[in-house]
Amino acid sequence: MLSQVLLHTRGDFIRRLIAIAMPITLQSIMFSSRSLVDVLMLGQLGEAEIAAVGVAARATFVTTIMLVGVTTGGSLLTAQYWGANNRKGVRESTALTWLVCTVFAALTALLFILFPSQIMGLATSDPEVNQLGSEYLVITSVTMFAVSCVASMSVGLRAMHKPGVSTFFSGIGILSNIFLNWVFIFGNLGVPPMGIKGAAIATVLSGAIEVATLFGYLYARKHLLAFGIEDIRQVIVWQRVAKFLRLSLPTTFNFLAWAGGLFAYHAIMGQSGVQGLAALSVMTPVESIALALLIGMSNAAAVLVGNQIGAKKYDAVYYQAIGVTLLSLLVGIVVAGLLYLVQGAVLDAFSALTNETRLLAEKFMVVLSVGIILRSIPMMTIVGVLRAGGDVKFCLYQDLVAQWLIGIPLAAFAAIGLGWPPEWIYLLFLTEEFIKWFGSIYRMNTRKWIRNLIEN
Repeated sequence: MLSQVLLHTRGDFIRRLIAIAMPITLQSIMFSSRSLVDVLMLGQLGEAEIAAVGVAARATFVTTIMLVGVTTGGSLLTAQYWGANNRKGVRESTALTWLVCTVFAALTALLFILFPSQIMGLATSDPEVNQLGSEYLVITSVTMFAVSCVASMSVGLRAMHKPGVSTFFSGIGILSNIFLNWVFIFGNLGVPPMGIKGAAIATVLSGAIEVATLFGYLYARKHLLAFGIEDIRQVIVWQRVAKFLRLSLPTTFNFLAWAGGLFAYHAIMGQSGVQGLAALSVMTPVESIALALLIGMSNAAAVLVGNQIGAKKYDAVYYQAIGVTLLSLLVGIVVAGLLYLVQGAVLDAFSALTNETRLLAEKFMVVLSVGIILRSIPMMTIVGVLRAGGDVKFCLYQDLVAQWLIGIPLAAFAAIGLGWPPEWIYLLFLTEEFIKWFGSIYRMNTRKWIRNLIEN
């Protein structure tokens, strides 16, 4: 088997994987660094601000993940259309992805505007943290439309092996976010200092800048993905929408359940007090950045696997799936080692942490390093392999069992029932990843996930 894996993954396959993975990795880092920039800049004001933006950012992360889940149907179809050399299919799939995603974005924005205090109340009972976070949520609600626009186009660009385009414009978004944070949080260039409200305004404006520049570029270049009204009319056919939703909804619910689970973990940690919550708020963006390379590789693998299935190269795709899974484990070990070595420098950036919270964050860093290795296999097998073949229901059921029936109840019992210290509760958050190792590897070996989705 090893000889077959090497035969199908050497040379051009690995080069294409790296070429697609690196821009996606950079984009993941940029996406994560938006909340990190807010946490770092607000961290100079106090722990209440850190905790508030940490909880609010986790709530927006849940809805962002849901919107990315909605785009999954588009990513599966677009990758296979590109593999089958069907350019019209690529363009119309992108239009359909944008349309469905925008409807979901409107629903989530409405939720943030109507129930901000209730959403914050799920993770904290501290009135100051709730009030600050609620203000942040209401203002940033409109960024859901920016997320839907960027995510929809990113799907099409990745399928075409051009992820660098959306990454470039994400760079414009993050740079404008840093600059606008400096203006609005601290009060520069004649603007009064606004604190957490300023961070929210900066997030909204930078999202608008990213969308305007990305769409402006695509339409000015008359790009394949620059769809028009006629393309949208073509895709508003119930059969096409239903097929899209059959692929997207299990993954959307999967992402929502998974991200909701992360929010539940945040709520469980909140039972240990503001210190545990502040330390976890520091870990959240650090974890996202540390996992960026694994996320980039998994998404790149999904594109290549989808292309190969669309081109009907079914034997090759199985051995390539094994190859990318082994590569992901190797990369996970390297990233975890690097994070462990630089943990001191990373935590030094959070100057507002008290000594007790800093010591707790150091313990969290050790757990996080172990967690990156544990996540490397499930992330690649689920995101890069099984979902790329359309095996979305298995991924949903496995996540629900591992996270909601095992991981969350264990952590909740340890925190509320046994009163365990925060670092041991944080370690229990990894239980679900350990369980997914076995299910994901078994499913991959059955080959049942290899499905051509674009054949009539």
